[in-house]
Amino acid sequence: MKTLQTGDQNLVKQINKSIVFTYIGKNGPVSRAQISKDTGLNKATVSTMVSELITDSFVYEIGAGQSSGGRKPVLLYFNNLAGYSIGIDLGVNYLLGVLTDLSGNIIEEMNIPLKETDFEYVMNEICSIIEALIKSVPESPYGIVGIGIGVPGMIDRDENILFAPNLKWRQIDLKQIIENKFNIPTKVENEANTGCYGEQLYGAGKNIANLIYLSIGIGIGGGIIINNTLYTGTSGISGEMGHLTIESNGKKCPCGNSGCWELYASESALLEESKLAGSIDGDISIDTILNEARKGNRKVLQLLNNIGEHIGIGLTNIINTFNPEMIIIGNRMALLENWITNPINRILTERLSTYHRSNTNIRFSSLGTYSSALGASSFSIAKFLSDQKLVVKS
Repeated sequence: MKTLQTGDQNLVKQINKSIVFTYIGKNGPVSRAQISKDTGLNKATVSTMVSELITDSFVYEIGAGQSSGGRKPVLLYFNNLAGYSIGIDLGVNYLLGVLTDLSGNIIEEMNIPLKETDFEYVMNEICSIIEALIKSVPESPYGIVGIGIGVPGMIDRDENILFAPNLKWRQIDLKQIIENKFNIPTKVENEANTGCYGEQLYGAGKNIANLIYLSIGIGIGGGIIINNTLYTGTSGISGEMGHLTIESNGKKCPCGNSGCWELYASESALLEESKLAGSIDGDISIDTILNEARKGNRKVLQLLNNIGEHIGIGLTNIINTFNPEMIIIGNRMALLENWITNPINRILTERLSTYHRSNTNIRFSSLGTYSSALGASSFSIAKFLSDQKLVVKS
């Protein structure tokens, strides 16, 4: 009985500490008295928890605030520089790495093109970026607290890469490989899920409880948040929206299906159609397409209209299925927002009921190409804070 009581007391202490830490993080700078008033915790408990957080370098005092009479209160602030996290967005044709503080502020970044998808080549590039970011870390109490990697493929609950069709990877334990090399806790997640998480924390999805994030790059992936919780499905591989069938007798997809949405509405579809149409002289990339669109190249504008319509068709299926509050379009296709917004909206107006259309807000990523990398970094930060008992899972 005594052991159970001690266990209960420890849990209560963890919960109280989590409440105080979370409050300071969201509302700082703030006084001890204000924390006590707003959380309902007594002043002695708040004082004890704050002292521990200061000792552990997660909170610091920044001086006196305004007084309503009597002694000026000492203000508390979250020490977002207590540690740092690395986030990697692994694309099919690019690699983006960021070093962030514990609040998700980008301290350093590296962005390189990937010339091939061979596993050893990509691994060398990932490790090079991680090594470079490690060298740029400022001094801090906890150093690098974790590495997060967003991968365009199916990731199971053990964080194994089951299948990444556009990379042509199968059954790879990337998490273990990175942890063995760098001896830093590593989190591997589907890149659309990391993008979704990043947008809800820092971007267009702030304060949105029911959200779908679409990562439209070489392929299309989806991250789903329902009632503020990331939905990953029974085995962790939900959100493969790029493989919704929109053409029953359509093109063959590397996933094994035919007529998949990403074959008609992704960056790879746009690049392929640009080559077939001969709309651009020389090398074709998302950047050259963007430049030609700005110049008013009619063939390119027609291609973007077609891509926008195909994106709209997929969105219609998603809205009818999930009825989300918001859908955010991200990754590199978001660079073409000015040219694909109208055809998307036209298709949604034509094909959706008024009730569905009026209740779903379609937005483009406010984080641009950083959504997935920031989300990956933040997954690692959340794991670190949980391990430090600063976040108590319900």
